[in-house]
Amino acid sequence: MKPIFLSLLLLPVIASAQPAPLPIAPQLAAKSYLLYDYTSNQILVNQNGDARMEPASLTKLMTAYLAFDALKHGTLSLKQKLNVPAAAVRSKGDESRMLLKAGQEVTVDELLHGLIVQSGNDAAITLAVNIAGSEAGFVDMMNTEAKRLGMKNTHFTNAVGMSDAQHYSSATDLAVLATAILHDYPQHYPLFSLRNYTFNNVAQANRNRLLWLDPYADGMKTGHTESAGFCLVGSAQRDNHRLISVMFGADTDSLRATESQKLMNFGFQNFDAVRLYQKNQPVTQLPVWKGTASHLDAGFRRDLFLSIPKGLLPQLKATMETHQPILAPIASGQQIGVLKLTLAGKPYAEFPLVALNSVPLANVFLRGWDSIRLVFQ
Repeated sequence: MKPIFLSLLLLPVIASAQPAPLPIAPQLAAKSYLLYDYTSNQILVNQNGDARMEPASLTKLMTAYLAFDALKHGTLSLKQKLNVPAAAVRSKGDESRMLLKAGQEVTVDELLHGLIVQSGNDAAITLAVNIAGSEAGFVDMMNTEAKRLGMKNTHFTNAVGMSDAQHYSSATDLAVLATAILHDYPQHYPLFSLRNYTFNNVAQANRNRLLWLDPYADGMKTGHTESAGFCLVGSAQRDNHRLISVMFGADTDSLRATESQKLMNFGFQNFDAVRLYQKNQPVTQLPVWKGTASHLDAGFRRDLFLSIPKGLLPQLKATMETHQPILAPIASGQQIGVLKLTLAGKPYAEFPLVALNSVPLANVFLRGWDSIRLVFQ
C-alpha cells in the first residue's frame, strides 16, 4: 500500500507518493473502497478505487451539490416554495421517498432535508425539475459538473441513482465529490449529520448507521439497490483531522457501516495529519536574475498537511529542488521548484514550490548586467 494524493480541481495540488514503510490496511467485505484524508489531500487506502461501480443513492450527493450551487447563485432560496411535479411522485417498488404529493408546495429547505436525511427520490426529482426544467436537463448539469471536478469514471443518467448500465461512478470520484461539498459548501454540511427528519408528521431516520456507531461521524450518504448492494460515503473528524470513506457493494446494511467504521478507525489510529508549512509563509528565499528584485519568497499557497504513520515524524526529511537560474518575469503562484519528502530514507511525497510574490522584468541595463554575471556563474 502506498499513499496517493488526490488531484482535485478545487484543491490543485500536484503531488506524488512512493513506497515507504506504512501500516497494513484492513481487508474489508466490499467490492470497492477507499479512505481519503481530507486534511492532507491524501488517499490512505485504495481497493479498486477507480473501478466503475453502481452508485445507487450516492448519486444524490451530486444532486445536493447542484442544489447548493443554485442557492449560492440565487437561483433558489431556502424559504422558496417549489411545486412538486407529477414525475416526482412515481412509485417503483420500495424506492425511498419523503412522501410528497403532486402539485404540493414545498420549501427548498424541506426538500434538502428530504433529499439528504430521508434519501427521498421525490425530493431529488422535484429539485432537479425546478432547477433545470426537466430531469434530463439536470442530468446534463450533473455530467458537466462531474467533468469539471475531474470525476473521470463517472456518468449519470438520472438524478436519484436508479440502476442503469450507463449510470456509474467510482470510489475515487465520490471522494472528489464529497470533498467538493465540504470545501465549497461547509454551511450546508450539517444537514448530513442529522439522524432524523419529520415531514408531514412522518418521521424517517437517516440510513447512515455510522451516525449512531461512531461519535466522530458527521456524514455523508448511503445508497442501495439490489444490483449495487449496500454503499456508503462516510466522514468523521477527530480534533482537526477529517477522513472520508467510500464503500461499494457490502452485503448488508449493518456491514457497510461496521466495515466503514473499520476503515475510519484504521486511518485515525495509524496516521497523524501534520501541518508542515503555513500558507503564504516564506519557506526559503531564492535569487532572481534580470528582475526588479534580486530575491523572491518561495512557499505554498495553502497550508501544507501530510499524513504520516504515527511515530515516524522524526524520520521525515525534506529537500527543495529549484529551477536554476530563476529568470524574471516571475508571477506570484508560479511553480519554481519542488519539495521532496523522504520517510525512513525512502521517497514519500512531492509538492510544488511556488513564488509567493511577483518579480517584474528589470530595465535593459540591469538585464544586460545580470546576463554578464550569469556567464560567470
